[in-house]
Amino acid sequence: MVTVEILDVTRIEPKLKHPTIFKHFDALDAGESFTIDNDHDPKPLYYQLLGERGNIFTWEYLEQGPRRWQVKIARRSKEDQGQTMGNIAAKDIHKAEVFKAKGIDYSCGDGKTLKEAGALPDISEDTQHTAVAEAVNRPLSASQDFNKWPLGFLLDYIVNTHHRYIKDNVEVISGLTAKVAQRHGLQHQELNRLGQSIPSFLQNLLAHVNKQEQVVFPLIRQAVAKRNDTASAQEIEGDVINQSALVLQKEQFIMKEDLAYFRRLTNGYKLPDDACNSYTYLYQKLEEMEDDLKQYIHIENNILLPRAATPEKESVQ
Repeated sequence: MVTVEILDVTRIEPKLKHPTIFKHFDALDAGESFTIDNDHDPKPLYYQLLGERGNIFTWEYLEQGPRRWQVKIARRSKEDQGQTMGNIAAKDIHKAEVFKAKGIDYSCGDGKTLKEAGALPDISEDTQHTAVAEAVNRPLSASQDFNKWPLGFLLDYIVNTHHRYIKDNVEVISGLTAKVAQRHGLQHQELNRLGQSIPSFLQNLLAHVNKQEQVVFPLIRQAVAKRNDTASAQEIEGDVINQSALVLQKEQFIMKEDLAYFRRLTNGYKLPDDACNSYTYLYQKLEEMEDDLKQYIHIENNILLPRAATPEKESVQ
């Protein structure tokens, strides 16, 4: 039973904010909702809800700043607890390719189902069901089925493919951005904003990669290696991995917001008539980076981390 329609979080003592919101959420019946009103983006709450309650809620921004944020939080009804976009893409890379071709984002672990993603602008639920149907009869080779790879091999693949790509291209993209902004920034002000944003984005990206290689990935290897221990030990390892996953997902959310900002800033990487070769190459590299990062985030959120957190035995070889 809904107890409030709008909860003004600004009036709640800081240490009691999240417990109060959780109390109101737990009181919801299936299909019911309430709205929180806040003076800053409550995105950390989203990740806490996801971590502690799982994919049983929906999260809809009604207002996004600059002074007020309103978010409608609803408990899913049973019929809405279907497969998420990430689940579908994780099970079949061909379906992921069709989603990508139709501009449907499946990479981040935000738990959107086909029905919920269909509420996004220009993407109908019918379009998504059609995309899935188009991929059904396409054979999936063993080399493309990430779900069947041993976790250790999947970790190595991420490091040697996606992490390597990032490390190899950081200086290239940073240098190109500075060069093109210096040459064309007077005529195209968006390049100056790119020049201000790209370096910090790339440094944060490198920090994210290093955290995975030095902390999270070794933790996953250790946890999987201990799967023959007691159930309680498995549960503890799973909790640690889940907490690490939440930290990574927060960073990945910011990463995707930045990528969306770059795309808006450049009008979808549309080149002006006076674009030189370096200008053209910069936009090509930024699109290439976006494509690689979305695939990288998809593999981690929808395949690696769910498998790493499961108590079932896995091979790390």
